[in-house]
Amino acid sequence: MDCERCQCQQEDNRTAILYNLLSQNLNHSRGSCSPAHQRCLCHQRRTVCLRTPHVTCQAASDVLVKTVSFMKNLPSFHLLPRGDQLLLLDSCWVPLFLLGLAQEMVTFEVMETPAPSMLKKILLDGQSKRQEPERTQPTLAAVQRLQCCLNTFWSLDLSPKEYAYLKGAILFNPDVPGLRASLYIESLQREAQRALQEVLRPLHPEDQGRFARILLIASTLKSIPPALITDLFFRPIIGNADIVELIAEMLYEITSRQLAPTPRMAL
Repeated sequence: MDCERCQCQQEDNRTAILYNLLSQNLNHSRGSCSPAHQRCLCHQRRTVCLRTPHVTCQAASDVLVKTVSFMKNLPSFHLLPRGDQLLLLDSCWVPLFLLGLAQEMVTFEVMETPAPSMLKKILLDGQSKRQEPERTQPTLAAVQRLQCCLNTFWSLDLSPKEYAYLKGAILFNPDVPGLRASLYIESLQREAQRALQEVLRPLHPEDQGRFARILLIASTLKSIPPALITDLFFRPIIGNADIVELIAEMLYEITSRQLAPTPRMAL
């Protein structure tokens, strides 16, 4: 489709059909992320939201709880200085959460974000200037990049042990700035990577490049911005709260807390 010929401003009556097709494309093929499947950039830049926020946000919350439980059950993590724990948490929660989504096979659909009417914009214009800035919405292009990351991990078909040791290798990242125990954290990362290699040998003896491929694909998770994950999966639940503060609260103060849907979820 030629973007220069795109007449998006005249296709309001086709919005529902287009986004049904776009949402189906996100879940059509777990290995299909080819540019040939991409739509016009006008569509790529459109903002989207979850089609079924109650279902998807609850699934995401369950994954987040399991992610926190993973950290909570690592004695070596709790031996670190509290400041280092918080730095690692802030740096690594998104890749760990994405690995959880992949492991739990969480799928989701999106639809175009309803645009406010012109009358609503005029009426709220004066108020919005005095209030906090309007939150940004995820774009279709960003969601498709996220979906491609999940598709790639699904194609690897990792075992539970592979996921566990890969999470350890990601969590114990000695390159996070400001760490006090970076040398100890580096040794923990090497230990997790070594354990992953040992698991791979009997599971995939014929695939000598699997270890390097797993680490390479895992590195792509860092390209997913935390704001996208927060806005897409958790903003409908937590509102303006800081997601990292909530995760820290779950990690240190609450044994088994789940993010329960609130009235904000009524969409």
